[in-house]
Amino acid sequence: MENQKEKNGLLTWLRRSATAKLAMVGFLSLLLLIPSSWVTDLIRERQGRQKEVMDEIAKSWSGNQNVIGPILVIPYTAFQRIKDDKGNITIEEVKQHVFLMPNNLHVHADVLPQLLHRGIFDAVVYNAKVSIKGDFEELDLKKLGIDPQHLLWDKAQLLVNIRDVKGLKEIPKINLGDTTVAMEPSFSDVRVFKNSLASAIDLSKKRSTQRSFSFELQLRGSEGFSLTPIGKNTHLELTGKWKDPSFIGSYLPETRNISDSSFASQWNIPHFNRPFPQQWVDNDGARLSDAESGNSCGVNFLLPVDQYQKNMRSAKYAMLIILLTFVSLLFTEFITKSFVNIVQYVLIGLAMVVYYTLLLSFSEQLGFTWAYIIASLATIILIGSFISTILKKGKSAMLLTGILAVFYIFIYVIIQLQEMALLVGSIGLFIVITMLMYASSKISWENND
Repeated sequence: MENQKEKNGLLTWLRRSATAKLAMVGFLSLLLLIPSSWVTDLIRERQGRQKEVMDEIAKSWSGNQNVIGPILVIPYTAFQRIKDDKGNITIEEVKQHVFLMPNNLHVHADVLPQLLHRGIFDAVVYNAKVSIKGDFEELDLKKLGIDPQHLLWDKAQLLVNIRDVKGLKEIPKINLGDTTVAMEPSFSDVRVFKNSLASAIDLSKKRSTQRSFSFELQLRGSEGFSLTPIGKNTHLELTGKWKDPSFIGSYLPETRNISDSSFASQWNIPHFNRPFPQQWVDNDGARLSDAESGNSCGVNFLLPVDQYQKNMRSAKYAMLIILLTFVSLLFTEFITKSFVNIVQYVLIGLAMVVYYTLLLSFSEQLGFTWAYIIASLATIILIGSFISTILKKGKSAMLLTGILAVFYIFIYVIIQLQEMALLVGSIGLFIVITMLMYASSKISWENND
């Protein structure tokens, strides 16, 4: 009998003790971190699947495009001293190349993006018309240390690099002075870029590089478009029908105009901002690799709604929502002298974790906003009805339901904000803590211990 009384006393203490209840709720909140982490892993998995689909579409359509060029390449005969094992020196002819960048480079790219759908996933692809014109200056042969008589003017080439040549919709033709030549894939010994287009040019009549050029590219691509500014003076105009452009690269546009349906941007880039020279010979050719490694400027086309990013941001607040809901319910329990079993706390916590799987699955079908409304209403109604059944007090249940609704609205507002998210979130949490402090002052803690 005495053991039974001790057992009943312990159960009564566990039911009424604020310390014991707070400890159990705190432990339960930590335990719910496990299923919450599973939800974030699920979001990452779906996000990775979207990236796989985008890569598959890019392989079929064309990838992220970057254009470099043109570069004028002229071979010349050099003489190399070779010493054998016996110390004899012989002079051997070798073929080398001199490279010349444009003096002025003007590029206008008009991009028309569109969405392609595969199942529930979207990818941004585009068609672009790229007009390029400019001129070359005269070679400084004295500075390069080259005898003009050794230049092979009739073997000159113009090289243009396109990151994914599969995206070319037609064979481009380049106009150099009064000559028009078609571009072809480069299979010569001049391997400047990975995907070079080359045009053989005969400069033997004038023996001069001082001339103008122009050509057009009809390109397909995906995700983004960029240009590497190789001119001594590079001017880039980039326009497109897209409301969410993200300007990328080592140089941001000097001017930009973004509306609800289109954008226009301009760059003016002088040569001292680039990491490679205006002209050079083979032994300095390693600098060409710099042209393909991050010294570009352009735009990425962001998806209108990235539901996975918003789902991830929402899921990061899962523990905050669970903890605040538990504390609110705990205070209501103490104020109303009601009793909520720890198992019921577990069920409420699990309902709030499952909420994020609902949000993810609905957002893939309906978009994030409608998914948030549906998942939030379903969860609030479920938990509100459950609390009403537990407490048997309609006003208290309605109050907790209203608090939960405010929490979800608050999180939605934070997710929509960008620069102001931290400020609004901090102020909101401060207000919540203030209200909890006020509520705690209405509780007689001595009677609950």
